[in-house]
Amino acid sequence: MSGAGRRPNVMYDGYVFDLDGTLYVGEEPIQGAAEVIAGLRAAGAGVAFLTSKPLELPIDYARKLRRLNIPVADDEVVSSTDALVRYLEEHAPDARIFAIAEPLLISVLTSANFRMTADPDRTDVVVVSFDRSFHYDKLRTAFLAVRAGARIVATNPDPYCPSPDGGLPDCGAILAALEVATGIRAEAVVGKPSALMAAAVLDRLGTEPSKTLLVGDRLETDIRMARKAGMRAALVMTGVTTAADLAATDERPDLILQSVADLWNPG
Repeated sequence: MSGAGRRPNVMYDGYVFDLDGTLYVGEEPIQGAAEVIAGLRAAGAGVAFLTSKPLELPIDYARKLRRLNIPVADDEVVSSTDALVRYLEEHAPDARIFAIAEPLLISVLTSANFRMTADPDRTDVVVVSFDRSFHYDKLRTAFLAVRAGARIVATNPDPYCPSPDGGLPDCGAILAALEVATGIRAEAVVGKPSALMAAAVLDRLGTEPSKTLLVGDRLETDIRMARKAGMRAALVMTGVTTAADLAATDERPDLILQSVADLWNPG
């Protein structure tokens, strides 16, 4: 890649990288991503990875990154599943949960000793997540549970996620359906841009927010979370954000990069 082997104009103690749209799209790595991360590590910076997508465990995302020749340790990936379990343990430790979610997230919640139920009259918390098996019966069960007093907690606000074929409806779309139907807003959305996710990744890195750069492709999640947490922010244009989006927003990143490869020499 152009600029390989050269240090960035400004070095930070820690770097946080979003995954989809930033380091890869689908199964295709962004050109230069592996070299940038290897170079940052060689320069002595701490590196961590962050995703709101709850379709795989953090260890599975680490394995995917390694398949794409991006160097990463298993414990360097933080996901919304980590933040969800942490939130529920603090705010609803004895809750009975109905989850609009795929089997993986249900397994994570079960392994964390939460009681799962499909009975709306016995549900304390409805968990909403990315669910490619979403259907009307799940929406109706969640609707009845919330109308009976259950709280809503969601993994992430993203309306869709990038994919090579144009994108997939994400958790935010399903959450919107439930909120519109019930008239009740989620009490927490634990993924980006929540303070819970920011704290989790900063704890993992062990760096001060002002000395940490977050690199992502979404203004409303990645850049907003960095700003709220006191981190520096770099937006890449390889994901969902367009030039028109940039012109219409007040969420201003510190750096605007055509791709993560430009991080090494942003100019």
